[in-house]
Amino acid sequence: MTDQLKEFLNGKTEYTLSLFRFFIDELNTFGMFEVKATKTMIALQSTVQFAYVTQLGKNFIHIVLPFNQPFDNQLCFSKIANVPGTNQFNHHLRIYNAEDFNDEVMYFLKLAYEGNYHA
Repeated sequence: MTDQLKEFLNGKTEYTLSLFRFFIDELNTFGMFEVKATKTMIALQSTVQFAYVTQLGKNFIHIVLPFNQPFDNQLCFSKIANVPGTNQFNHHLRIYNAEDFNDEVMYFLKLAYEGNYHA
């Protein structure tokens, strides 16, 4: 674990840290990827940066998945926002417990991981 990642995770609740570890373990089933922390978020990268953990709350993790089209009519995303001037649509999801990593969420995580932005 890098110093930047340690700093980003410092002071978070044990519940949130265990949820973050569970998330990383679930992603490990897809294959290899890197975890890179910045001052404001944690970026996950395989062949492309495929997910961003933008917030670690007291009892949740907030994840953003970038796609080049909006996946409307999905129950897992709390918000879908077009990045101005681009064809990137950020899909926001908030995870409160391990059960939130259901089939739908795992499908979109894998889609992002593989860099395949069309369902």
